Amino acid sequence: MHIAVIGAGIVGTCTAAWLQRDGHQVTFFDPLEPGESCSFGNAGSLSPSACLPVGMPGMWKRVPQWLLDPLGPLNVRWRYAPVVLPWLMSMLRHSSREEVTRIARALRNLLEPIFDCYTPLLTHANAKQLLRKTGCLYVYSSREAAEKWAWGMNLRRSLGVELVDVEREELEDLEPDLKGRFRFGILAPENGSTPDPSALVKAIHAQCIADGASQVRLRVIGFDLQGSQVHALRTEDHQNVPIDGVVLAAGAWSGQLAAQLGSRVPLETQRGYHVTVTSSNLVLKHTVMASENNLMVNPMAMGLRLAGTVEFAGLKALPNYARAESLLQQGRELFPHLNTSAFTQWMGHRPCLPDSLPVVGRVREAENAWLAFGHGHMGMCMGASTGREVAHLVAGRTPQVDLSPFSPERF
Repeated sequence: MHIAVIGAGIVGTCTAAWLQRDGHQVTFFDPLEPGESCSFGNAGSLSPSACLPVGMPGMWKRVPQWLLDPLGPLNVRWRYAPVVLPWLMSMLRHSSREEVTRIARALRNLLEPIFDCYTPLLTHANAKQLLRKTGCLYVYSSREAAEKWAWGMNLRRSLGVELVDVEREELEDLEPDLKGRFRFGILAPENGSTPDPSALVKAIHAQCIADGASQVRLRVIGFDLQGSQVHALRTEDHQNVPIDGVVLAAGAWSGQLAAQLGSRVPLETQRGYHVTVTSSNLVLKHTVMASENNLMVNPMAMGLRLAGTVEFAGLKALPNYARAESLLQQGRELFPHLNTSAFTQWMGHRPCLPDSLPVVGRVREAENAWLAFGHGHMGMCMGASTGREVAHLVAGRTPQVDLSPFSPERF
C-alpha cells in the first residue's frame, strides 16, 4: 500500500519506519524539515516511568495560585481563557484517583516498550548512539518533601516501575554536581534519554528516505473521501495526491484535519518552553527531575536543557520568552555554580488531550485512515511504540498494546 504520513515529527517518522518494515510505500507530508517543532525542543527524556497524567489528584487546589503567577508552572493568557476553560475543566474531571490510576495504566502499557521499539529503528539507521539508558533521578530537598509525591510514586511502583530510594550520601556519589541542594532522590534505572532528539528523528527519517520513502514539503488541507475510503489528499497548492491510506500524525495541527475525517477530538496546545545552556559546566550522568520546581534537567550534546513550563495561548500567539528566562533563573538557583553565559531559548506546541492520553486508532468513518497524535510532553517517549502499534493496525494485526484507552471515539 501507498501510505501518506502527515507529519515528520517523532510520531510520524517512527510510524513511517514501522510501516516500511511491513513493505508499505510511504510519503511524508510536512512543510517543515523532519525533527523540528516539538521533536526539536523536547526534554529528550525516554522514560518508561513517565506514566502519570498532567492532571493529578488535588491539583485543582493549586491551579488558582499558579494562574496568578505569570511565570509559574501553568499560565493561561487571559484572551485565550474563554477558549481553553472547557478543556481545563475536562482535564480536572480526569484528575480523580480512579481516573489517574486508569490513565497511568494505559500510559505505562504504551511506555514500557520504549527501548524495544526504538532499538530496531535506530540500529537500522546506524544511530544507536542517540539512545542511552542511564536512568532518571527524581530529586528533592528532603525525604519529607518527597512525601508530597508519594501517592504518584507508589502508583508507578504498582504498575511495575522500578524505583529505588537514594539517600543524600549516595545521591551525591551518583551526581556530585547536585551536592548541597538535594538531600533525597528516587532513581528510575529503566529510564533513558537521547542526547539530541532532533538528530534522532532526522536519523530515522533519513533512513526512511534511503529505504524508498518520499517527502512532500506541503501542508495537507483536506481529503477526497469516496464512501468509507480516503482516495486522495488535498494540499495547499491545490493538488490532489492519490493514496491508498493515510496516518495523521501532525501534532498540535491535527485537530482540524481529524474533524474532516469525522473524528472530533478536544485537542489543545500546551505551549512548552526550554532553555539550553550551551556554556554549561555541569557534569550529569542522569536525566534529573527536580519535582519541587517542576523542572526537568537533561545533559545533551548541545548543552544542558532545562524544561518544564506550560502555557495555554493557542497556536498563533507570539512566545513569551520571560517564561524561558524563569527556567534559566531556576537553573541558577538550583545549581549556583552553573555557567549560564551562553544559552538558547525555544517555544513549541505540545499536542494535548484533557485525559493526557494520545489518540491512536482507526477513523470510524474512513477504514483506511488512522490517527496518531496528542502525545503531550511525551511524544519522544511514545513515538516508537505508537509507530509499531499503528503499523499493526494498518496490517490488520492484533496490536501488542491494548489501544482501547486511546480510541479516537472515547470523546
